[in-house]
Amino acid sequence: MENKIKNSQLSTLLSQLESRILVLDGAMGTMLQRYKFEEEDYRGERFKDYPHLVKGNNDLLSLTQPHAIEEVHRKYLEAGADIIETNTFSGTTIAMADYHMEDLVYELNYESAKIARKVCDEFTAKNPDKPRFVAGSIGPTNRTASLSPDVNDPGYRAITFDELRIAYKQQSEALLDGGSDILLVETIFDTLNAKAALFAIDEIQDERGIKIPIMVSGTITDASGRTLSGQTAEAFLISVSHLNLLSVGFNCALGANQLTPYLETLAHNSDFYVSAYPNAGLPNAFGKYDETPEFMAEQIQEYVEKGLINIIGGCCGTTPEHIRAIADLVNKYEPRKLRKFA
Repeated sequence: MENKIKNSQLSTLLSQLESRILVLDGAMGTMLQRYKFEEEDYRGERFKDYPHLVKGNNDLLSLTQPHAIEEVHRKYLEAGADIIETNTFSGTTIAMADYHMEDLVYELNYESAKIARKVCDEFTAKNPDKPRFVAGSIGPTNRTASLSPDVNDPGYRAITFDELRIAYKQQSEALLDGGSDILLVETIFDTLNAKAALFAIDEIQDERGIKIPIMVSGTITDASGRTLSGQTAEAFLISVSHLNLLSVGFNCALGANQLTPYLETLAHNSDFYVSAYPNAGLPNAFGKYDETPEFMAEQIQEYVEKGLINIIGGCCGTTPEHIRAIADLVNKYEPRKLRKFA
């Protein structure tokens, strides 16, 4: 029965991608900052006596402030988002080690997916012609498999491929069990980390006998046009193309305008759908993002006029207002055409 449900959702997702540009949500962190949560809010009743500080662990809010996570999802869906990311960007044992919460990883991912699933299903029921989808967010972790954290020992690595694979597999299984339609390996600064995640997801596909729609999204770190581990956009594409992905794209680090040439590289060289969710411009001196929804949408217009994208959303600094402006814009344009995902 589970396989039939998954296959039905996949078929619906592909049908939607063929007919229109799908809209991804905006920044979860930007929205959570508005709540001004303090240490006691992050702890909630369950973790009030926890021996370590937990403020800043946004993934934990899926357990202690689930109403806030649900509210953020709801605002993005109301703004026109088709795909909602789970609140699990740091949901691996590797990242949760910073808070000594490795034992919570399965529950964090499972409950986060359940929250997103519940709200998406509500919106789909209200308007079946605009189905909503849950993307399980899989962040890059705070370790890198390709680079040494010690400038005096360039051969040293703080993490192994197998440790990453195990952590990503646990996260992915929980996201799927909680109801995710898609797995989104995002903000990739080290392609070797991403390969570990993709290896783990492929293992799950084999073990469960299911086909998992996988979105892969890298990040170009600066004007050099390369990822942190040194790859160009084309090299990044080649490195992740061994799996039959749903989409490949870029997010974070840059604003919409700066991202354009790298999306052109993907669009002209890939047989996958192309996604993009840039920041609301570059951060100012205070780390804030100043681009208005209207200005950001104006820049994204170049994407759609050139036929570069199939999925569009927002990263750091974006809000439901940004997503509404983007959704209103792309609704007037055809999606980029490509071979069918099979």
